[in-house]
Amino acid sequence: MKQQSATNHTRFHPLQHFVWLPLSFVMLLSIIIYIVYNVMNKTFSVTLLILLGVVILAIIPGMLARIYALTLQDRLIRTEEQLRYYMLTNKRIDDRITTQQLIALRFASDEEYVKLVERALAENLSPTDIKQAIQMWRADHHRV
Repeated sequence: MKQQSATNHTRFHPLQHFVWLPLSFVMLLSIIIYIVYNVMNKTFSVTLLILLGVVILAIIPGMLARIYALTLQDRLIRTEEQLRYYMLTNKRIDDRITTQQLIALRFASDEEYVKLVERALAENLSPTDIKQAIQMWRADHHRV
């Protein structure tokens, strides 16, 4: 696999990002245009109900599934990084550290992890700042 870094760690799933989402947005835009057209011409069609059903039954659940998967993954990363900090220091991590900071810190090697946690807390570093401060990148090829 390609070496991961702060500039190339984002993962795209082609079916979701380049097929499903664009088609969903095109369909949603078509539905909006269709509704506006029918309202302006004072016409109504069963097709409208079918299109609304597609949006409600297909697009929204797909988006919710993605949100749920990412939320669960973020919780798991938080737990993993708390355990990692404990294993490296024999202390609990400071409660002030945010989940977003921990998600960014997961890319740091063990050698720089503890100092970077302390720096993130002291300087209130953003996730982007944390990723850019990492010297030895630890890849995460399993992110959803």
